[in-house]
Amino acid sequence: MTEALTIGKEWKTAFKEKIMSRLPNGANLNLCLTCGACASGCPATGLANMDPRKFVRMVALGLDEELTRHPWVWMCSMCKRCSYVCPMNIDIAAMVYQGRQLWPREERPKGILGSCDMALRNDSCSAMGTPEDDFRFVVEDILEEIHETQPGWEDLKAPIDQEGAHFFLSQNSREPVTEPEEMAPLWKILHLAGADWTYSCTGWGGENYCMFLADDENWKTITEKTLKSAMNLGCKVYLNTECGHSTFSVWMGQQRHKIETDLQIAPMVSYYAKWIREGKLKVNSDWNKDLKVKFTVQDPCNLVRKGFGDTFADELRFVTKAAVGEGNFIDTVPNKSNNYCCGGGGGFLQNGYKEERLRYGLLKHKQIDATDATYVITPCHNCHAQIEELGEHYGKGKYRAVHLWTIIALSLGILGENERTYLGPDLVEVNLPGY
Repeated sequence: MTEALTIGKEWKTAFKEKIMSRLPNGANLNLCLTCGACASGCPATGLANMDPRKFVRMVALGLDEELTRHPWVWMCSMCKRCSYVCPMNIDIAAMVYQGRQLWPREERPKGILGSCDMALRNDSCSAMGTPEDDFRFVVEDILEEIHETQPGWEDLKAPIDQEGAHFFLSQNSREPVTEPEEMAPLWKILHLAGADWTYSCTGWGGENYCMFLADDENWKTITEKTLKSAMNLGCKVYLNTECGHSTFSVWMGQQRHKIETDLQIAPMVSYYAKWIREGKLKVNSDWNKDLKVKFTVQDPCNLVRKGFGDTFADELRFVTKAAVGEGNFIDTVPNKSNNYCCGGGGGFLQNGYKEERLRYGLLKHKQIDATDATYVITPCHNCHAQIEELGEHYGKGKYRAVHLWTIIALSLGILGENERTYLGPDLVEVNLPGY
């Protein structure tokens, strides 16, 4: 439980005034009913002796000394579930974002700060510092290996800087830097769907930690750079490789910072669903008819609740059921827009509060554990890393996080032997291509 709040005689309101001056017009903290709905479903409740309801009331009361540089603003993932259940629709996440901005930039968490600054140092926008030439080398090296070792894929392409391509694909740095073999399944899926797509050597880094840092100026800088790269090539649709925060950072960054573009900014999963319905991806769940391996999905907050809503959540379930069999899918409770955040977002993975992050994730672990699923499909890199860690920490390896592209490729019979990093012994040899 959080500690009782002791109110002194002298109140200062600078914190409140700064926050209220930066919130959208119409924000009114006096609308809060103090009902506690926000805190009851917030995994960050109790961390650092704070919760959403207490935070709102302290801001409203002008308790500057208690709030200034309070670490809880870095433990709240800004997932917006509090606003989703709030009867007055108070945007607490926006208040937390402004609370982060009140910290001197150099005193904000070093992990998030370092990733933001790293992306600003290179035209690739990679938060891991991967320069343009290194990215090209990795892509071409993996493609050459596939051509030489996987018969039937000699015509597979991974174009870079192809003018006039319909889709511009940004790439989270995690794959080319630490697990390049994970890039290939998506290339194969795009190939079978007949997608006209391209990478670029500039602006390819799909992550944006400046958003988590609450650094508006540099959030805009990175968003502009990656959108400009896509526009310069004449692309029509901006896609990201199944990453919730990356997609959201561009989608919301374009709106928030009023960046002019004719590009459609869309989530990858929606195109998976489209191509399956059109018959371009002939997924088949027969591989799981006798195995009956159970799957559930994680609803990335940035893609569902904060972004594209339950329409996206439904598409995610449609694709999953098509690939694994409807009877082998078990949903979490609650789910879709009402789902709990896993605790990987908001920069939590990089902010140094590991113990608090694991405590935050306990609610998500209990959700997953109740499904008895062996695999959690996580179309978001931060969700993926957090749920993988939760499975090891709390579940003792009972469940694994897996990319959706892996399961789609498995169901299509095109998942290579070295492209199964996140599959366990039960699936590592299932539906191998007959090279």
